Amino acid sequence: MWERFLETIRDLALDSGFASVSGGQILMILISFVLMYLAIKKGFEPLLLLPIAFGMLLANLPVAGLSSYDEGNLIYYLYQGVKLGVYPPIIFLGIGCMTDFGPLIARPSSFLMGAAAQLGIFITFVGALLLGFNPQEAGSIGIIGGADGPTAIYTTSILAPDLLGSIAVAAYSYMALVPIIQPPIMKLLTTKKERQIVMSQLRPVSKLEKIVFPVAVTVLVSFIVPSAASLVGMLMLGNLFKESGVVDRLNKTAQNELMNIVTIFLGTTVGATATAERFLGITPEDNLLLPSTWAKIVTSDTIKIVLLGLCAFALGTAGGVLFGKLMCWATKGKVNPLIGSAGVSAVPMAARVSQKVGQKENPGNFLLMHAMGPNVSGVIGSAVAAGVLISVLG
Repeated sequence: MWERFLETIRDLALDSGFASVSGGQILMILISFVLMYLAIKKGFEPLLLLPIAFGMLLANLPVAGLSSYDEGNLIYYLYQGVKLGVYPPIIFLGIGCMTDFGPLIARPSSFLMGAAAQLGIFITFVGALLLGFNPQEAGSIGIIGGADGPTAIYTTSILAPDLLGSIAVAAYSYMALVPIIQPPIMKLLTTKKERQIVMSQLRPVSKLEKIVFPVAVTVLVSFIVPSAASLVGMLMLGNLFKESGVVDRLNKTAQNELMNIVTIFLGTTVGATATAERFLGITPEDNLLLPSTWAKIVTSDTIKIVLLGLCAFALGTAGGVLFGKLMCWATKGKVNPLIGSAGVSAVPMAARVSQKVGQKENPGNFLLMHAMGPNVSGVIGSAVAAGVLISVLG
């Protein structure tokens, strides 16, 4: 009887995760802890970074089989919403319900700054090709420069699903670091005099204009770039809910309960794609005590994606600011080029950074509403850029 008891204990020990955990899984679990810390303690995009981190933890628990690719578990079935391109457009629906396109309508020229801020996407696309990524992977990496997490996830789920975890972590990390990354670039590319420019007040925008805008944009974008129709269409549907004033219940549901539920599913399942093999490029047989294993990690696609993502974001910021300088020159000093940096999307954080940098040079300067024009146009611009990449590379 005693022997049977010991045998049972031994079998349980052999079947436990402790007996089969790999070095890669341990490292990924530690990375998930770091991401949780950044989300909880530092407030780095916690609404998505926290579920992504916990999904990463679940995917790397030994024996549990909770990866998004392990068929039959709950995470696998919830992941189909990412795989089939359902969750990101629903997120865009909620974003549309919370977005005021008034500043863009009042100054349509600000759309050009939003478009210029997408420069980083296409330059990084070329850079990723030069580093050995295939065109689909390069397009997915480049879209990080749009600083729009749902768009990055949507594009990657179609073009390069194996890179989903790495790209999602990079995209949301850089979105959280907007206040740190952008100001040095903005100051480098502008003069003190330019940063002190006070812009004239925006004209009032009528309710009719706000109602017509989402319908017109949906039709125009869908005809020009059909692949962007699902993202832009849902964004504009949400905005029409908001501006029409006749569907308050739908508006509140889309921006609150529905968006929150989908955010949980999206973040957790995207995080659960980040297994050690896919995220770090190492197998269970690789020993973390060997230099060769760490060499594989340092040269893995994830490290390259993180560096390329930073380049994409920085170049996007630079593109917006430089176009802002061009508009400043064309208008004889009526446009503060700092607002161009908000064209990278990241609503409304990028607009707040423009306001903060401008006010530091001139305490009486209020650029927030002016920066919201390029900011919301950046959301449309990143979706259009994603549509172009999907259409050409998909």
